[in-house]
Amino acid sequence: MKIGELSRRTGLAASRIRFYERIGLLGAARRQANGYRSYPEESVLALRLIATAQRAGFSLQELRQLLPEDLAQWQHDELLVTLHRKLQSIDRMQAQLTRNRAELSELIAQIEARPEDMDCAGNARRVLSQMRLLRPDEEEQVQPAQSSSRAT
Repeated sequence: MKIGELSRRTGLAASRIRFYERIGLLGAARRQANGYRSYPEESVLALRLIATAQRAGFSLQELRQLLPEDLAQWQHDELLVTLHRKLQSIDRMQAQLTRNRAELSELIAQIEARPEDMDCAGNARRVLSQMRLLRPDEEEQVQPAQSSSRAT
């Protein structure tokens, strides 16, 4: 099949298909007498596998190591080890993202808890102090700005 048909069947741009071919993820297409590429039916499956694996977080380098030249030559044990390793990596990323989210939520809560008599710069110093991002001598500067209209 020509690249346009392959593109239509896989949902991938022709330039992406040529890229995968150029970097060796997709087997080289046979050239017709007129110079057009002619792809075998297996290319559809190979490209769908590549696209799915990329959505699952596999890098092109990982795919190069994972995908056999002939899809009928999968190494069962090696494939499972690689997939389990990727799953563990995703679990670690999820745990890190959960920590990042909790830290951001706490930061937002602290910023939103600005005392009414404190300006933004003072609030920033207060929050940075609570996060222990200021040195002790800098923390002394963290005092609410007193409003001149407010009674002491």
